[in-house]
Amino acid sequence: MTPSHIKDEELSLKLFVVLTRTLDSIKKKIEDDIKTLGLNPTEFAVLELIYHKGDQPIQKIGEKVLIASSSITYVVDKLEKKQLVKRNPCPNDRRITFATITDNGEKLMDTLFPKHRKAINEILLGLSREEKENMIHQLKKLGYYAESI
Repeated sequence: MTPSHIKDEELSLKLFVVLTRTLDSIKKKIEDDIKTLGLNPTEFAVLELIYHKGDQPIQKIGEKVLIASSSITYVVDKLEKKQLVKRNPCPNDRRITFATITDNGEKLMDTLFPKHRKAINEILLGLSREEKENMIHQLKKLGYYAESI
């Protein structure tokens, strides 16, 4: 191996470690914030999805919020007990059940989501607008490349 090849590998390893630690730090802050809002991060993710995207087939929620499909039923059960979502059968296919936000869930998210968005903004104030736009572009480029290999 050439010395420049070794340096590229070391730089790639360092970038991976920095990305991982940064994401862990950001996720911890956001999860702590969500807990202060009275929900666990998984419940919030499911409720936020339905709040912004409308009714969702329960079977598809896991892939949209990166939660194991085995956990989705449990999370929807908990949200249903809190009267934040309800289940609605699909009229065209009995195998499909939709999770629908309730009026209580809508009111809760109308209150919580602006606070959540503000908290995320505060966490990311370490970067300028231009730096954020650059980073979004660079991370998308990296993600697309990683998916293609």
